[in-house]
Amino acid sequence: MSEDTRGEDTRSETYAELAAVGPYGVHPGHALITMVEPHPGHEYAYNRWYEDDHYYAGAMAMPWMYSGRRWVATRDLQLLRYPEKSAIAQPVTAGCYISTYWITAGRYADHMRWTVAINKRLNRDARVYQDRTHVFTAFQDHEATVYRDGAAGPRDFHALDHPYAGLVVQVIDAHSPEQRADLLEWLRARHLPKRLKGSPTAMVTIFRPTPLPLDRMSYVKQVEGVDTRLTLLWFVAADPRECWEEHFTGLDTAVEESGLGRVELMAPFVPTIPGTDRYVDQLR
Repeated sequence: MSEDTRGEDTRSETYAELAAVGPYGVHPGHALITMVEPHPGHEYAYNRWYEDDHYYAGAMAMPWMYSGRRWVATRDLQLLRYPEKSAIAQPVTAGCYISTYWITAGRYADHMRWTVAINKRLNRDARVYQDRTHVFTAFQDHEATVYRDGAAGPRDFHALDHPYAGLVVQVIDAHSPEQRADLLEWLRARHLPKRLKGSPTAMVTIFRPTPLPLDRMSYVKQVEGVDTRLTLLWFVAADPRECWEEHFTGLDTAVEESGLGRVELMAPFVPTIPGTDRYVDQLR
């Protein structure tokens, strides 16, 4: 036994009992998507805290969160965002980092019980960096994945490990809760297959947000749009800057013309380089 655990009650027998029951598939039944803005002057410190501690102790080390990736929007990427008046980010350039995590299908409640408890402990142990603002943070349920190449290529459960060159986050609000199912079906069956054909985007995953628990951390605001919102993650094989004009402009018009909703955010990102401060000097 290591010195770190000697004399502590780790309740190891409980882990053996839990491993024997419940689902343990590989598909991303749920996700945590969290877009954050470090406060001016705190960019380097925030980056090191998140990469050196929080990504692991506050996310990947937790049960049923099995895959993760962190992305960054440099200033030139931020300036590509639209619409200017967004229900997600005010101003629309806010939120230069986003982290995406997959959670095993059927394990949302189990994970949430752990994550609320561990975040209370992290706060108590002064391991939470406070000089940041949560712009768009939500746990979300998986609704669909649309692939460009059918059965060929990586699946959605590979998406956060495959070396995609970019991520485009699209948030759409249906005009009413009753229309969200129609919006989802239009995206899945008509809009996305047409958009993906011949494009650099390999897949789009679609999620719907779920309310955060009442005992969440006070610095994370309650999720909005749980009855109307869909979050789309476009996994792109090319740098979004190279294909933005051709493949990602005008998506708000397409949704508006469907009569089913409104695009509240189109935001491109590139992957961070873990263990480095690459891009930190390009955020402002």
